[in-house]
Amino acid sequence: MYLPAFPALARTLGATPGAVQATLSTYLVGLAIGQAIYGPLADRFGRRPPLVAGLLLYALASAGCALAPRIEVLIALRFVQALGGSACLVIPRAIVRDRYDPQASARVYSQLMLVIGAAPILAPLVGGQIAALVGWRGIFALLSALGAAGLVLALVALPETRPAAPATSTGAAGLADYARLLADRRFVGFAVCAGLAMAGMFAYISESPFVLIELYGIPAEAYGWVFGSNAAALIAASQVNVALVARWPPETVLARALTASAVLGVARAAVAVPAASLPLLLGLLLVYMGSRGFIQPNAVACALAHHPERAGSASALFGVLQFGGATVASVVVGALHDGTARPMGLVIAGSGVLGLATYLALARRRR
Repeated sequence: MYLPAFPALARTLGATPGAVQATLSTYLVGLAIGQAIYGPLADRFGRRPPLVAGLLLYALASAGCALAPRIEVLIALRFVQALGGSACLVIPRAIVRDRYDPQASARVYSQLMLVIGAAPILAPLVGGQIAALVGWRGIFALLSALGAAGLVLALVALPETRPAAPATSTGAAGLADYARLLADRRFVGFAVCAGLAMAGMFAYISESPFVLIELYGIPAEAYGWVFGSNAAALIAASQVNVALVARWPPETVLARALTASAVLGVARAAVAVPAASLPLLLGLLLVYMGSRGFIQPNAVACALAHHPERAGSASALFGVLQFGGATVASVVVGALHDGTARPMGLVIAGSGVLGLATYLALARRRR
C-alpha cells in the first residue's frame, strides 16, 4: 500500500532510495522470523491469544510508523510491524486445518486466495490515492486502524479452535515440533514445492517492470493492467480449484499443476528474448501465474494434512520456506541481471522444473 509513496517518503524524511527500500526488505525479514515464533505459540496457547497479541503489536507499530521522525525509526518499526502482522499468515492456516479435513481445507485455502490475490491489485491503487490526499503517513494510520479492526474481530467473533496444550517449555517443544516436521519427507516436499512456486512468482514480480517496460516497450501506465491481469488469473484459477478438489484429491490436482508449471516455465525461458512475440510472452505469463492458484492452496492442504496436533508449527514452517523461496529468487534474479529477459526466464523455468522434481522425489506417495 505504501509503495506509491516511496518518493514522497524519501523527501519527507531526507532518506536515500536505498534506505527507503530497506523499509520493505526489513519487513520481509520480520515476516519470516515472526512466522517461526507464532507457530509453536499457537500450538501451546491456542490460536486466539497469539493472534490477538500479533494484531495488537501490528496496530501499535503501524501507528508508530505514521509518526516516525526519521528513516531509521521507520525501518525499526517496520520490523516490529512485520512481527505482529506475521501472526495473520500463520494462524489462519492452522485454524483452517483445525476445522476441516484435508480435502475440504484445500477448498477453503482456495477461497482465501481471493483475499491474497486481490491485495497486490488493490493495495497500490488505494495507497496512491491516500498518499495524494493526506500523504504517506495517512497510509500507516489506515493500516493501524485496520489492525485495530482485526483485533476487535478476533476478540469478538473468532472462536478458539484449539485448547491450550499442557504446560511445557514452549521453546523446547517448538524446536522439537520443527525437528519432527523437517524429518517428515512429504511435509518438506510439499513445503518446498510451494516455496519454489513462490520463487517463480517473485522472479516475475521483481523483473517484470524492467522486462515489459524497458525491453518490450509497454507504456508504464499500461503495466498495471498487465500485472493486474496476471493477479486476476491467479484468483480465477484458485476458484476453479475449489471445483477440482471437490472431484479429485488435492494431491492429484497439485501434481498436474506442478507438471504444467514446469512445462510453462521452460516455454517461458524459450521466449526470453526481445525478438519474441509480445502476445506470446504475455500469454505464457498469464497461464503461468494462473497455475499458482492450483499449487499454493493444494500444497498447504497436503503439507498440513498429517500434522493436526502441531498445525501451528507446520503452518509457520511452511510459511518460512515459502518466503525463503521468494527471497532466494529475488537475490538470484538480481545477481543474474544482464540487461535481458533471460534471468527472469531462467529462474521461472528452474523453479518450475525443480518444483516438479521435488514433488516426485519427496512428496509423492511411495508404493
